[in-house]
Amino acid sequence: MSDVITFLLLVKPWIGSALLLIGAILGVIGAVGMLRFPDVYTRVHAASVIDTGAMTVAIVGMIILAPTWIIAFKLVAIWLFLFITGPTSSHALVNAAYKAGLQPLIGAEARDPKQAERASQ
Repeated sequence: MSDVITFLLLVKPWIGSALLLIGAILGVIGAVGMLRFPDVYTRVHAASVIDTGAMTVAIVGMIILAPTWIIAFKLVAIWLFLFITGPTSSHALVNAAYKAGLQPLIGAEARDPKQAERASQ
């Protein structure tokens, strides 16, 4: 039994660190998506989906590395708050853009906005 506990104590930092690294990589992917996508709708989608996933993976890694249960409980509370407010704020942002008359880019316009603008002239 003590061999299993010793093994888990040795593996725990590696698993937690790997999850934190994966969460950081997902966050960078979300940031690149925000820069690369053509309109506000796809940018918000990249930000909300990837950042919610990145945040979840990173917080799970932090929970694994947490020294006490109270810290793990606080991390779960932070996760719950971010998991609810992230998609809600993204929806509010997209709804405001839609009501302001901002149209999504579709078809050739989405693939190359500059080329579609030249073709319409």
